[in-house]
Amino acid sequence: MTRGGSSLPEVQCLLAVLAAGKRCAETGTAFGEGAAAIASTAVSLVTVERDEERAALARTRVAGCDNVELLVGDWRDLLPPHAPFELLFFDAGALDAAPEAIDLLARGGVLVKDDLTPGRAIDGDPVRELLFHDPRLVAVEILTTPTTAAVVAARRR
Repeated sequence: MTRGGSSLPEVQCLLAVLAAGKRCAETGTAFGEGAAAIASTAVSLVTVERDEERAALARTRVAGCDNVELLVGDWRDLLPPHAPFELLFFDAGALDAAPEAIDLLARGGVLVKDDLTPGRAIDGDPVRELLFHDPRLVAVEILTTPTTAAVVAARRR
């Protein structure tokens, strides 16, 4: 797991593929590596980082990207006015504590949550329970490396 550090190259590739031609958002910009990957193919990206120092570093990483708006603060306050999004990379901590993130997705929009341990049961894992049991979503778990996983969920309604 990255434990709040840099994003995995495999996840960056996944994000670039999923972002192609889409309106995107990211919670938890951190150092901007995920944002740069998304921005490389997205129509637009709104990314939010709570920590001002991390945001400053991220801003240098995405400085040449005209399609990126980097905001500093709480995503719960800053992203809803920009929604809906076709891709949301949720990288700001515990998704199970923030089910309202699903409301940011357009119909057909995709949510990605990474930094998961592969092969865990859905029941008993709060993040997986949210993504696999919410009736608005259809989800799949994928390996991003042999020791890490992500859940990709699409909003069906």
